[in-house]
Amino acid sequence: MNKVLQKLYHFLEHGEDVVLATVVSNTGSTPRTIGAKMLIRRSGEIVGTIGGGLVEYHVLQYAPEVFRAGNALIRTEELMGASTTTTNQMICGGRMEFLMELIAATSANRQRWEAFAQAMESGRDYLLLSKLAAQEGLGEVERWLVQGGRFVPESFPYRDTWVRLLQEKSGNAAAAQVVVMESERFLVERSAHAGAVYLLGAGHVAQPVAAIAALVNFETVVLDDRAEFANAGRFPQADKIKVLTSFEQAFDGMEIEEKSYLVIVTRGHQHDKTALAQCLRTKAGYIGMIGSRRKRDMIYKELLNEGFSQADIERIHCPIGLKIGGETPEEIAVSIVAELVKVRSERNAVKAKATPTCCP
Repeated sequence: MNKVLQKLYHFLEHGEDVVLATVVSNTGSTPRTIGAKMLIRRSGEIVGTIGGGLVEYHVLQYAPEVFRAGNALIRTEELMGASTTTTNQMICGGRMEFLMELIAATSANRQRWEAFAQAMESGRDYLLLSKLAAQEGLGEVERWLVQGGRFVPESFPYRDTWVRLLQEKSGNAAAAQVVVMESERFLVERSAHAGAVYLLGAGHVAQPVAAIAALVNFETVVLDDRAEFANAGRFPQADKIKVLTSFEQAFDGMEIEEKSYLVIVTRGHQHDKTALAQCLRTKAGYIGMIGSRRKRDMIYKELLNEGFSQADIERIHCPIGLKIGGETPEEIAVSIVAELVKVRSERNAVKAKATPTCCP
């Protein structure tokens, strides 16, 4: 979600109105779930996706009406049977409900979305609350961002206890949900910050890892002690690039959190070992290292001799990545990012089970 909303702010900042389409409910088999977003420009160009194919074709048919009327609409798409606009079949068998709204490049909207963008960029947890309506035709959508007990905008017209109940009802899962409170429907979107991937090493494997990780909404941070490798020219998708004095100070001035992913792809055994030792001193939830089993066992033995525990060693994913038989840097990168996505999904599932999904 973050990247679509960041792009939304970019368009507003440059004086461009856009239509924002959001999935607000889905049942059965559907290509995307609640919270999926897509921007539609007047030219018909889209950013993001809510499912592709006929789903997006139909949504694009509604966009001119939203641009013209300046209001918001809720529409339902049945993904079963013959389409009313083509002879193709939509055979997913599900049902999707979309919110479509005009986000005009007014001063008020620019200020509002700038505040949202800054809050999202902070990396701290937040809730984005959007008030929905039961009928298909709507006026302007009311929306609030809640972070650290603060509302943006500050005027939240409902009881403060609602936020706590919305949090409890939506659970702790990263997935968006629609929650009903006293007949009012709210789309509740929890922090979409997927965690940062720290690439220790800026070589030929790190490049495609950074590009693919960015595509699946990870923040990417590139760390290397060579300025000729760690630079924006080689890593245009990276959110941050830092040239290190050495890998012994890899995380100086950084806060590595449990939702951080550390990926060791340096240029040699000694650098791998140094970087791994630094990683094990953090509370990162994922630590992965590229390399053969022989190299892995050698490094593990050295670290154990230096005082690291077996429990420390068991935190490490090595050889890194899912087993897909990849050989090229790009194929290896696919396997690495696939493992990161798998770990992220498992974490979100655990968090959802750990928190009640309804209030007492």
